[in-house]
Amino acid sequence: MKFSIGYRTIKTAIGFAIAILIAKHLGLQNYASAGILTILCVQVTKRRSLRTAWDRFLACVLAMPFSALFFEGIAYHPIVIGIMLLVFIPIIVMLKAPDGIVTSSVIILHIYMAHHISWSLFLNELGVITVGIGVALLINLYMPSVDKKLRNFQLKIEENFKIIFCEMVRYLRNGESNWDGKEITESANLLNVAKMLALRDFENHILREENVYFEYFKMREKQFEIIERVLPMVTSLTSTVKQGEMVAAFLEELSENIHPGNTAYIYIDKLRDMKKEFEEMELPKTRKEFEVRAVLLQLVNEMNEYLIIKSSFYVKKVNAHEMRKAEAN
Repeated sequence: MKFSIGYRTIKTAIGFAIAILIAKHLGLQNYASAGILTILCVQVTKRRSLRTAWDRFLACVLAMPFSALFFEGIAYHPIVIGIMLLVFIPIIVMLKAPDGIVTSSVIILHIYMAHHISWSLFLNELGVITVGIGVALLINLYMPSVDKKLRNFQLKIEENFKIIFCEMVRYLRNGESNWDGKEITESANLLNVAKMLALRDFENHILREENVYFEYFKMREKQFEIIERVLPMVTSLTSTVKQGEMVAAFLEELSENIHPGNTAYIYIDKLRDMKKEFEEMELPKTRKEFEVRAVLLQLVNEMNEYLIIKSSFYVKKVNAHEMRKAEAN
């Protein structure tokens, strides 16, 4: 297994040390716990870090009056801690702050070990909480950019689509192909990884309202589902007809223009014209020709859906842009 140290590990280590140093410098009791809080609050994205920080802060602050009520009202005893948690945990879950349960237990144990309640103790614990969570938030302000990685995923997926279409063209023209189909499996994996990375990138931009890369990969995923459906259609063709060459020429041109730009409407028009041309051709003379032409027509319909998916993606993108402009004005 390869040993590696990621940026999150580095941030956690640095934040842990800084939190302890600050808490110690401020003269706080149990200052080492500030480092523990920092470790618990360092997350993979900025949005998640903010949500987690709020959950943990809320739970920790609520843990102090709960501890005072149960410990002073009943006794400083391990069984009382268990009884208190039976009440405290459901309340925290009800407040939708479950991430704070573990963190708040640190504060509860501090008060339990102190065996007394005082304002100075509460202020001390509040200081530990603030330092620990605050350092984690500051550390999490830095997130490395993944734009280059997302762009590379985009280029690789588009390249794979081009290869797949080229292989379909070869089969339509020659009736055979020695393609191993590795781009199919590779594209499925790339789309899954790319979507996860795009979501993480979106979570690291707090003010961003739309996830363009994620929507792009979702669009390509829908198109990929169509590609997986049409491949068996292409390989089922056992003879060639004039319409097959027309479809092959269309797919060849389409393969040369797979890119992020909005050109789908051009090819939707071309498909419409090709379907009209199909209808004007003489009827098939044999059952075999009829079956082949029926498959080709189905293939054309699927490719029309393939293009509509991309066209809809850009319509949605333009509408979102216009909405933002209207809100700004």
